[in-house]
Amino acid sequence: MNTRKATITRDTKETQITVSINLDGTGKSSFETRLPFLDHMLDQVARHGLVDLTIHAAGDLEIDAHHTVEDIGITVGQAFVKAIGSKTGIRRYGHAYVPLDEALSRVVLDLSGRPGLEYHVKFPRARVGDFDVDLFHEFFQGFANHAKVTLHIDAMRGRNSHHIIETIYKAFGRALRMAVESDPRIVGEIPSTKGSL
Repeated sequence: MNTRKATITRDTKETQITVSINLDGTGKSSFETRLPFLDHMLDQVARHGLVDLTIHAAGDLEIDAHHTVEDIGITVGQAFVKAIGSKTGIRRYGHAYVPLDEALSRVVLDLSGRPGLEYHVKFPRARVGDFDVDLFHEFFQGFANHAKVTLHIDAMRGRNSHHIIETIYKAFGRALRMAVESDPRIVGEIPSTKGSL
């Protein structure tokens, strides 16, 4: 399989974001977002998904982090859909359960071409450090819409907000890794009865 890479820049009045992704990477990452906790979570995606991911973001953080987090999700989604290309020969579906101490989360996704997010996560507190946990929904909504994937995220248990969100991002990375992998039994085919995704 050819190396699947893409770089996308999104430039608005609220944010300036550049994302580079290599779906056939080794888990290398580099982030400049001024949002350290989000960087920590994105690093989990790269490491557990074995994708190389570079993100440079400047946003209106003096207002709050909403625009920056949402637009990072959008731009990662745009880079992903460009990198994945025709989807010929991939597994298409991915799933993962990941525990961290008392927390357990499940992520299931389909590279369907049909954007959709089912997000069932309750946090015991509203912030991790100074990061508003509501913004994680905005990240995944932006990603799902622009990567054109169906994405189900379920936090099944957990008492610690940091643990809960870390299990989600690790499971997301692992589910992505599974979905984009080459399936040797469907070489040259797109995994759909429609013949396209």
